[in-house]
Amino acid sequence: MLPRHYSSVVTTDRARRRRDRRGRGPRGPLAPRHVPLTESPSERFDNIVLDAVEHVEARWRNEMRTLDFAVEEVPPVDLEMPVEDEIQSAGVPLARLLPAGGGEPARVVLYRRPLELRALDRDDLEDMIHDIVVEEVAHFLGLDPDTVDPGYSDPLD
Repeated sequence: MLPRHYSSVVTTDRARRRRDRRGRGPRGPLAPRHVPLTESPSERFDNIVLDAVEHVEARWRNEMRTLDFAVEEVPPVDLEMPVEDEIQSAGVPLARLLPAGGGEPARVVLYRRPLELRALDRDDLEDMIHDIVVEEVAHFLGLDPDTVDPGYSDPLD
């Protein structure tokens, strides 16, 4: 038998729905896992990149078969990389197109922290990422960005 100040653990549905002892509501996560509230900043950024790639890929799927996309936190300190393969803002790379080689496909790398720091809000970040993806795909295909996506605008404006 348990002493008076201890109670047994009840695992019924009624007990799970009860409020905590101070009346502040049930304890637990604030939102289900599938709700964006529980996304980390890097997951949110990755989803924005995926949306932008899917938008462009809908029209250029066959041509983009040999092109990969990646996200890195910050650009590497690599002074030997050619500058013409980068999209820069104030000397800080925002994205880079790495050519195919050594059995590896060509790759577009977007740098999360510089892009997030440059964006005013989430909508601005989405627009910048979309425009950078369009510009890098255009560079890869040897086309004008307006040809790749008629809604393109220069991301550094």
